Amino acid sequence: MAYEDAIAGLSKLLSDKADLEGVAAARINQITAELERAGSDGFDPVEKLKSGFVHFKTEKFEKDVDLYGQLAKGQSPKFMVFACSDSRVCPSHILNFQPGEAFMVRNIANMVPPFDTTKYSGVGAAIEYAVLHLKVENIVVIGHSSCGGIKGLMSIPDDGTTASDFIENWVKICAPAKTKVKSACGDLTFAEQCTSLEKEAVNVSLANLLTYPFVREAVVNNKLALKGGYYDFVNGGFQLWDLDFNITPNVIV
Repeated sequence: MAYEDAIAGLSKLLSDKADLEGVAAARINQITAELERAGSDGFDPVEKLKSGFVHFKTEKFEKDVDLYGQLAKGQSPKFMVFACSDSRVCPSHILNFQPGEAFMVRNIANMVPPFDTTKYSGVGAAIEYAVLHLKVENIVVIGHSSCGGIKGLMSIPDDGTTASDFIENWVKICAPAKTKVKSACGDLTFAEQCTSLEKEAVNVSLANLLTYPFVREAVVNNKLALKGGYYDFVNGGFQLWDLDFNITPNVIV
């Protein structure tokens, strides 16, 4: 439904229901104003999606018929990537992954929960499929600068109380990283602690990956490597480290 139709419907409701209580009427007026503002910026989401696909089809799909022909037969990515849902940190854009090269999971604060067959099964299913069926050779967990999920974790009161339905309980997956950062970096500012936590949470996720029996077996048999990464989109830097947490020099472009 276009925003104009929604506004018209609400206006009719207001005129037909003269007996609406003042509070309800005020709320509808508020919604109407919000819809009008949303529609006045000239942004057309449908056109954005359509033009985006047309660009992809003409500039990529039709110019690389061989690649997409191979992908139609199946996939054999070398990488599984955990990245944040943040719109600023698309792994394919940052690391120049081409279609078929990386099997990806994106969630709040790029976290990997520990093995649990009854909880976080969506993540577990993705890991199982990547390791046992796709036979990926690398799992990379990539954190990033200015992460809202990490800031949220750092902001949870010490008594553990939460104010959201999902977010805080999710980011508590990396609570051990928060404990470590607060202990080791207590003299730093809140922002500096968040930066430290953005990286330390990656290490917790790497450790959590080893709680999956099939991941642990593949690592022990040298069929799978686990790597941590950190993308600093403020300064254009990227760090990469192995499971032993030896950090390589920043790659700055």
